[in-house]
Amino acid sequence: MDDPYHNNVNQQVTEGGEYTYTQDGGGQDGYPYQTDYPPQEEDAASDDTEGADDDEQMYEGEYQGIPHPDEIKEARRAARLEARRKARLAGQQQEEEEENLPDQYEAIMEDCGHGRFQWMLFFVLGLALMADGVDGFVVGFVLPSAEKDMCISNSDKGLLGLLVYVAMMVGALVWGGLSDKMGRRKCLIYVLSIDLVFSFLSCFAQSYGFFLFFRFCSGFGIGGSIPIVYTYFTEFLQMDKRGEHLSWLCMFWMMGGLYASFTAWGIIPHYGWGFAIGSEIQMHSWRLFILVCLFPALAALVGIIFMPESPRFLLENARHDEAWMILRQVHDTNWKAKGEPERVFTVTNIKTPQTQEDEFIEIQSDTGTAFQRWTVRHMTMLQQVMANIMSLSAPELRLQGLFLVIVWFCLAFSYHGLGVWFPDMIKYMQYEEYESKVRVFHRERVERFHFNFSLVNQIHREGEYIHDKFANIEIKSVKFEDSLFENCYFEDVRSTNTFFENCTIKNTVFYNTDLWQEKFKDCRMENTTFLHPKKGCHLNFQEENDIVIYMVSFLGSLAVLPGNIISALFMDKIGRIRIIGGSMLVSSACTFLLLLSFSQGAVICWQCLFYGASVAAWNGVEVISVELYPSSKRGTAFGILNGICKFAAIIASFIFAAFIGITKIIPIFLAFSALVCGGLVALKLPETREKILS
Repeated sequence: MDDPYHNNVNQQVTEGGEYTYTQDGGGQDGYPYQTDYPPQEEDAASDDTEGADDDEQMYEGEYQGIPHPDEIKEARRAARLEARRKARLAGQQQEEEEENLPDQYEAIMEDCGHGRFQWMLFFVLGLALMADGVDGFVVGFVLPSAEKDMCISNSDKGLLGLLVYVAMMVGALVWGGLSDKMGRRKCLIYVLSIDLVFSFLSCFAQSYGFFLFFRFCSGFGIGGSIPIVYTYFTEFLQMDKRGEHLSWLCMFWMMGGLYASFTAWGIIPHYGWGFAIGSEIQMHSWRLFILVCLFPALAALVGIIFMPESPRFLLENARHDEAWMILRQVHDTNWKAKGEPERVFTVTNIKTPQTQEDEFIEIQSDTGTAFQRWTVRHMTMLQQVMANIMSLSAPELRLQGLFLVIVWFCLAFSYHGLGVWFPDMIKYMQYEEYESKVRVFHRERVERFHFNFSLVNQIHREGEYIHDKFANIEIKSVKFEDSLFENCYFEDVRSTNTFFENCTIKNTVFYNTDLWQEKFKDCRMENTTFLHPKKGCHLNFQEENDIVIYMVSFLGSLAVLPGNIISALFMDKIGRIRIIGGSMLVSSACTFLLLLSFSQGAVICWQCLFYGASVAAWNGVEVISVELYPSSKRGTAFGILNGICKFAAIIASFIFAAFIGITKIIPIFLAFSALVCGGLVALKLPETREKILS
């Protein structure tokens, strides 16, 4: 006799061990756990129960085929154990895939070889690195002219340099993290585009507020270039080529300094190279210099558009087909250039571990409105970036990460601190020399005299000037103290660093001069007339653009060339740790020579020696930073380290600048201590010369 309940109920075990029942309308038995028992005849089952003892309790649902509660519990327990077993197997399989991916990827890169493709990418990414190097010099070169052109006070002038470095620090942190989730190529395109747009706008900014905002946005963009460039290029290099070619790549930062110094030297001092757009926009030569400095970033942006995404990034994000196509492109490009076009790319399958975050984004990509999908993707990406940052504190990365942070901070503190100290010290020496030649005039009386020659570097105390004429002259670094001007006439006078203090001015006319209220301190005016005054700030290119400063920056950038070459040739031979530690300790010894710098020439000489010795440490620390961290966290880690570098530069610039003209001992001692500390800590870092990218 057929039982409708017995035949139509189908039992299913869900993922959490729960049971659901559905009616299927057929089949002998809907309970899979009963298949362990031998089938029984219907009559035999009746016989078994027919003669049962009244005292023996029987389960009421046995006739209907409903399972006993104990059996349900057992089935649920078995289902949970099975689910855990499958989860463990899946985790072990993913670990095996992740362990196999680095070895397989290294073998693929060796099969692709090193050739034309890597060199093309080398020059494109080198231009992006060069753009970062140029931006590091732009503000320092244009500031002497910009502060006069836009009437920037000393406090605002310091704010400009501070905000640019803060923007670069934030940019390194943000774009480094995003490059691990959005892709190296895509983020680099964004970085260069932001830098280009806002640097271009800063050329036309007539007010200091807009100029400050545009330079801040430009710094935020270009600040992410270094973490992305090194991460991007590393993932196209095989193990035995990484140290050397990453060191060669560092030379482009030096070329950025040379380019900025040379163009500033050739453009900024030439006032006649400027032009006007209407009556409101004045394009002086320092603005043209900013425009010319955009060329490396523009060339890099055009080049990167034609470059593919990093295949290692694609594999880490389970995009197997795209990665395979790019790797085949690298293989074919290199071997065709070597004259072996017949070589075939034999790789057919590459390990691609898929993460839960990827699955979540894929699920959400086809649900909700466009705005909801955009919000979900970007909020999820932000969560992933934050999770990446937090994962860097894992026990296996914590200690070596701390050592690396100390090395970066110490190297940046000493390098950027002395980078501020060198030019400021030269300026201070020039000022002292200039002050030593000042001419002092005491109680002179000049009557009915025509001043038709420039007054330079003079002090006039308690003088009397009666019926005198000052026409078509320049007054530079002149101070009048407690003097009398009566019935005088000033016409077409240009002044720089000139002041009248506690003077009496009677019946005097100022016509078409820049002598205005801020030039007169505690002065008494009687029947004094100002006609067509040149209010505000005015450029004086002979005064504001010292050729020596451009030359110092040019020589300092050029001095790193020998250090770059030596570090590139020996990076893979003696190892990263010896390069970093040795370079920092040698640089610390060079700082003591600064105590012997009693002239401008000596300062320039020791500056070149210090830069040449320390650049090898920079190359080594940048190479080890990309090799030490796994691919999924490489951009994030490098961005944090580069952000720490900018933070150290901000602190050092304030500390070292504060001691200019006071003492040389404290800045030199701070630089020496930082270099020794960083050099010794660097010896504790693990050697990554033969490490496969994890």
